[in-house]
Amino acid sequence: MALTLVIGNKNYSSWSLRPWIAMKVAGVAFSEIVIPLYEPGSRERILEVSPTGKVPALVDGDIGDIHIWESIAILDHLADRFPQAGLWPADPAARAHARSVAAEMHAGFAPLRRHCPMNMRRPVKARDLTAEVEADVARIDRLWTECRTRFGTGGPFLFGPFGAADAMFAPVVSRLHTYDIRVGAVASRYMEAVMGLPAWQAWHAAAEREPWVMAGNEIE
Repeated sequence: MALTLVIGNKNYSSWSLRPWIAMKVAGVAFSEIVIPLYEPGSRERILEVSPTGKVPALVDGDIGDIHIWESIAILDHLADRFPQAGLWPADPAARAHARSVAAEMHAGFAPLRRHCPMNMRRPVKARDLTAEVEADVARIDRLWTECRTRFGTGGPFLFGPFGAADAMFAPVVSRLHTYDIRVGAVASRYMEAVMGLPAWQAWHAAAEREPWVMAGNEIE
């Protein structure tokens, strides 16, 4: 199967984690190319597959030389190509809700992303949060709790089985864990389920082995 996922550093690239973990959990075969971000020549290499010069990008060679960029667009493409993977819930109400929360993640939570950049090698340690970040965390806690309560039967993830919405929030799980940010009991159990995935652990182990350092993401 001629699928190639181009991603950035596993330690830092939150957007790259999203389609990667979705494909791994769904059992979709693909090859990966890691291009370390902000290194000499990195942007030029990424521009060969992504018109924005950003990762991730998926090259689907099975149905023509198709290039898909933006994590949420890649997830939608995968859902179309592999319906058996169930990346979106089958139930219309659950599917509508899942698409809404995934889009909210794609467009929102900028204060949390800026203040707590993804860094899987960072020792778990709290840092002071701004009021804006605290508001983001409170919203995420409510969102996860609502999804689990309303739609979470049949599995430990937001809509039961692992799906696209979980993939979109996987880097948030990493951020809350790394910066020791506390959430409620339902959200905490959800985080444990995500971090318990073999795919999560494989990504984390690879991140720890990477040699590259992005100074802006190294928060003491």
